[in-house]
Amino acid sequence: MRLDKFLANSGIGTRKEVKEIIKKKKISVNGVFVKDGKIHIDENKDVIKYENKVVGYKPFVYIMMNKPAGVISATEDNCHKTVVDLLNDEYRTYDIFPAGRLDIDTEGLLLLTNDGILSHNLLSPKKHVDKKYYVKIAKPLSENDVKILENGIKLEENFVTKKAKVEVISEDLHENGDNQVYITISEGKFHQVKRMFKAVNNEVLYLKRVKMGNLSLDENLKLGEYRELTEEELDGLKF
Repeated sequence: MRLDKFLANSGIGTRKEVKEIIKKKKISVNGVFVKDGKIHIDENKDVIKYENKVVGYKPFVYIMMNKPAGVISATEDNCHKTVVDLLNDEYRTYDIFPAGRLDIDTEGLLLLTNDGILSHNLLSPKKHVDKKYYVKIAKPLSENDVKILENGIKLEENFVTKKAKVEVISEDLHENGDNQVYITISEGKFHQVKRMFKAVNNEVLYLKRVKMGNLSLDENLKLGEYRELTEEELDGLKF
């Protein structure tokens, strides 16, 4: 691996910043200061130091975010703030992207990473990764509504959803006239949850993803906050 790529992937700085750091003789390889970021190093054997501190190589990062409403699940956008915009500078040298998407007005669990293989596995229809959502709806569901949602429902473009799981949290209307349920689906079509409830003559008032596969949203994360996954959480996402 090229030294400059190694340093950028280790969070030292952007490629441009790394080039300047190397010029100032702040990087040593196996005890020898280097001036050329194009040299190749063995990230598993060579000892790389920045200002006499060993640089640990971290090729991939995995971040759990509690996505707020009003922010889009993208890496860049000319009109709206993106989830990547919420990240600190320490992650700006990684090509991080959201693994999947949540609608702009949907909150909750979002995984951001630069691991394309993991992202593909999470999103692949063949893997059938469950996504669980907390939903506030306009009116309570009837028993028949639940059966229709769980057994597969035909949406507008003749698409029939796969079986889902619906958990009614409360059958009583609240003061604001809503009802609360959890719904678990294994697909991720455009506005799918909203369209499913619309198909049973209901309306989604609030939507929040709380679980994806074995990964559950950390309840301590406030809206817009994030943290890296623990080793245990990451192991739970391996296929």
